[in-house]
Amino acid sequence: MNWNELLRLPSTLLAILAAVVLFVALVQLVATRQRLHERRHLAAGAHALLLVLFIVLGVGIAGIALSLRGYRFLDEEEPVVQLDSQILAPQRWVLTLTWPDTSTRKLMLAGDDFRIEAVVLKWKLPAMLAGLPPLYRLDRISGRYDDASEEMNGPRTVIDFSQAGPLDLLDLRKQFPRWLPEVDTVFGSGAYLPLVDGGHYSISLMRTGALVARPDDATAQRIGQPLGG
Repeated sequence: MNWNELLRLPSTLLAILAAVVLFVALVQLVATRQRLHERRHLAAGAHALLLVLFIVLGVGIAGIALSLRGYRFLDEEEPVVQLDSQILAPQRWVLTLTWPDTSTRKLMLAGDDFRIEAVVLKWKLPAMLAGLPPLYRLDRISGRYDDASEEMNGPRTVIDFSQAGPLDLLDLRKQFPRWLPEVDTVFGSGAYLPLVDGGHYSISLMRTGALVARPDDATAQRIGQPLGG
């Protein structure tokens, strides 16, 4: 992942800030030891107090960074992932997902369509006026059947993209809403398209929070043919 992509992650920016704060705490530790060596106890006490404050602040920022792992800043229209499909058998597919940082992942999917979902977090007015953009993270991808009876009884495929674990901001918002007063809404957004052999799809997220899936021209033509080409 290049630096341009890294700096689009709020967790990266907060981790850098936490490292800076903890470095300042380390400076205060050195200053405290030096003042004690010089027998300047009052000055040592002041530096010790700053040491504790910076440690608490640094650990707090690091905790927030951990809760935002997997989230990205949302611009006017944010490319989320590119998807390529290859058929293995009827209603059985191998998908190749390519993220904006060029990392890839292959996965197996059952169904006629793919459905991809994201989690979007918006802020209340003071944070919005301060220019803080919404956040999002890719949540999951699943297979979808055109026939409702197959949807109920056919093999189900759901792949979870969550990275944050138990400290995920979404879970914290649900469990402790008073801890996050500036969070306005957290909602899900999804999109689905039929799968075709050799298909290529671009998935983007609009600033409104709407997830949009677009096939390229060749894929769109094949989707329009009987049985998806």
